[in-house]
Amino acid sequence: MFFSSNIKFLRKHRGRTQDDVAFALNMKRSTLSGYENEVSEPNIEALVAFSKYFNIAIDTLVKIDLSSFSEGQLSQLERGFDVHLKGSNLRVLATTVNADNDENIELVTEKAKAGYATGFADPEYIKVLPTFTMPFLSRDRKYRTFQISGDSMLPIPDGAYVTGEYILDWTNVRNGQPYIILTQDDGIVFKIVENKIEDEGKLTLSSLNPLYRPYDLAAADIKEVWKFVHYISAEMPQQNENTLREEQLVKVVQDLQKKVEEIQLKLNL
Repeated sequence: MFFSSNIKFLRKHRGRTQDDVAFALNMKRSTLSGYENEVSEPNIEALVAFSKYFNIAIDTLVKIDLSSFSEGQLSQLERGFDVHLKGSNLRVLATTVNADNDENIELVTEKAKAGYATGFADPEYIKVLPTFTMPFLSRDRKYRTFQISGDSMLPIPDGAYVTGEYILDWTNVRNGQPYIILTQDDGIVFKIVENKIEDEGKLTLSSLNPLYRPYDLAAADIKEVWKFVHYISAEMPQQNENTLREEQLVKVVQDLQKKVEEIQLKLNL
C-alpha cells in the first residue's frame, strides 16, 4: 500500500508543509505526521478528506505509487484526470477460457446488456454468458461480441453482433475508428471515437448516421473500451442514400446523352 508515501509525496510536490495540509484538513499536525510515517492508519473519513484535498481517487492514493509517475502524468492528476487511463492492476478483465485454455469470445446479447453494465467485472456473471470461438482471430488478444441496437451506426443494421478487441490503455484509442464502449450511465455504446483523453480527459463520440449529433464522454464515465473488429448480421447493409442519388444522376445524364445522340443522328440524315 502506498497511502503514506503518496500523501507525503503529493504534499512536497505541491510545496505544502505539514502545517498547511493539517490546517486545510482540520486535523493536528501530529496526526498527519503519523499517517505519513506509517505510525497510524487513516479511517474512512480521513481517506475521503485526503481524496478531496488532492482531488485523487482513494484507490489511487492507496494502491498506486505516484512517485513513479512522470511530470506529465502528475500534471493530469492535478487537473483531475483519472490516473488509471494508462491501465493498471486495478483494471482486471473478467474472462473465460475453453477446454484448451484458450480465451473464449463471450456474447453479450441485447437482453444481457443491462446485466453486463453492472456485472462486467464479476467473474461469476461473465461465466454464464454464451461463448464461442473464431479461428481467424488472434489467440493472443481478447475479444468479446456485443449485440447493438438502433440506427445510429447505419449501414451496420439494428441487431447486428459487433466483435471488439479489448483495449487496456485508453490513450491508444485511434481517432476516427469505431469502438464499443461500456459507459457509466448509458451502458454499451458503439461509436466513432475522437481521443482527447490526454489533453482534456474525454472522448468525443460520433455516429455514422448524420442524424445523431456527436457528444463528449468523460474518462471517469468509461468502464471498458473494445476496438471494433467485425460484425455479423442476417441483414444486407442498406445502400447509402448519397450513393443512390449519385446513381440516379448518372442515369439521368446517360439518358440525356442518348437523346442527344438520337437527335444528332436525325439531323445528319
